[in-house]
Amino acid sequence: MNLIGILMIGIGLSMDAFAVAVCKGLGMKRYRNKYAFITGLYFGVFQGMMPLIGFLLGFKFKDYIESIDHWIAFILLGLIGLNMIKEAVKEDSCVVYPESEEAFTFKAMLPLAVATSIDALAVGITFAFLKVAIIPAVIIIGITTFTLSVAGVKIGNVFGSRFKKKAEISGGVILILIGLKILLEHLGIIG
Repeated sequence: MNLIGILMIGIGLSMDAFAVAVCKGLGMKRYRNKYAFITGLYFGVFQGMMPLIGFLLGFKFKDYIESIDHWIAFILLGLIGLNMIKEAVKEDSCVVYPESEEAFTFKAMLPLAVATSIDALAVGITFAFLKVAIIPAVIIIGITTFTLSVAGVKIGNVFGSRFKKKAEISGGVILILIGLKILLEHLGIIG
């Protein structure tokens, strides 16, 4: 998989974090760079760590399932993408905090960082099957998520939740298309 493919996966994975960051910004009375940075750091670190953990798990078992790895990649990315789209069409789930600081504590951020990065764990397993260079992939995904999360807080604070659903749907579609591309390449349908 090339760097553009990894960047596209990073963008797709980042959409959950971006949507939550928009909610964080929406809940702020006044925008502060400090809180945008905290959000980006939590989401970027966890989004970067999870593919590494998934890669290590997938690498351990890849010899057993190498003949069907492209199907696994297609199914995992497709399910993740469909789940993102399904979550996007649900009712608005932004929480507005009376005080901004409460929304950015360890207790508030840790569960969100883990929840938004679980999909990246499954993608890391897929990376092991595809023999992706994991260190550059982890860095690209982490930086992409950090950047989009920081932007999400600002966008949420300025524009409200207008972009949340569109971002999650776009991320889901990107992941589904990448999964389909991997399958079609391995089946020899596209070069």
